[in-house]
Amino acid sequence: MIFSIAFLAFFLIDITVKGLPAFKVAYVQTEVVYNEQTIRDSRKAVSREYRKIVSRAWLRDIPNAVRANPALMNTTQMQWILADDQVDQYMKEHHYKLKRKDRHLVDELIAQNKIEMKFNTVFFTNGDSKIPEYAGIYSAIIGSILTLIVTMLVAFPIGVMTAIYLEEFADDNKFTRFIEVNINNLAAIPSILFGLLGLSIFINLFGLPRSSPLVGGLTLALMTLPIIIVSSRAALRAVPDTIRQAAYGLGLNKIEVTKDHVLPLAFPGVLTGSIIGLAQAMGETAPLIIIGMIAFIPDAPSMVTDAATVMPAQLFTWAGMPERMYIEKTAAGIMVLLSVLISLNAIAIYLRKKFEVKW
Repeated sequence: MIFSIAFLAFFLIDITVKGLPAFKVAYVQTEVVYNEQTIRDSRKAVSREYRKIVSRAWLRDIPNAVRANPALMNTTQMQWILADDQVDQYMKEHHYKLKRKDRHLVDELIAQNKIEMKFNTVFFTNGDSKIPEYAGIYSAIIGSILTLIVTMLVAFPIGVMTAIYLEEFADDNKFTRFIEVNINNLAAIPSILFGLLGLSIFINLFGLPRSSPLVGGLTLALMTLPIIIVSSRAALRAVPDTIRQAAYGLGLNKIEVTKDHVLPLAFPGVLTGSIIGLAQAMGETAPLIIIGMIAFIPDAPSMVTDAATVMPAQLFTWAGMPERMYIEKTAAGIMVLLSVLISLNAIAIYLRKKFEVKW
């Protein structure tokens, strides 16, 4: 127990130390020229000496900025521009690859207060990018939300109805025992096998779009179903038989007893188990890699059939990137993911405590 707690504490401290710097990023103050020439070649929007220390991705976005705000055309604006990742790492005293003349320029700008560390809004508002300072988790967050919505809409009603049937209506025979054994076995199957199942059935057989939240949600629903069924059955079993007997004594039939008395009393436990199952599904990577949700997705999906990625897959991709800035972005993404998972588990505990009925 002590070893486990110490290992967990070391992991959390290490992730926090590495991830906190990612929530701030360097910005450079300089003049930006908006005209026909800079729209054709965005590098010319800033002076030559600044081109090595500002973000190429920010400069490439100048045509979009002009389209969004035509008043910028044929003007020169003093703006704070996102700095290159090597400048950012130099400011944070991490490993960097800046030439000497660029370091001298950065030092001069620091002395003139023309370089500052600001809150990294890009991390939360941008999708993935091959340019480190411009990469964010927005598209992965939207993809995770859409995937979980599909998972919940499929797994929750099917799982709860299956639990109700097995616990309240099914006879104890070889068929139901066979179903129970298979449900318990499904809960122990490695998650990557569910990815292979999703690939063969949803993509190859039914032709659903690859890398989409629809396929990802259906695949995670298959994986989450056993957890929801087992936890829902336990919640239904915890309702005393005296409740059922009293309802039968009032002349209610089995469907009315289950719908109006047993299920409402068991619902807090059902909801708690379902939230925990969804939280586990949110942290899964292996089955989603198999169905292609690890692709490079810079734009957030708008529908469940669009190509998307999810937060765990995005972190897996960043962890394999060579640029050093991705190290802190990976750690920061892990912090965001852990915060969501802890919040979901906290909600489950709160609901269990609030609505729990002790007999």
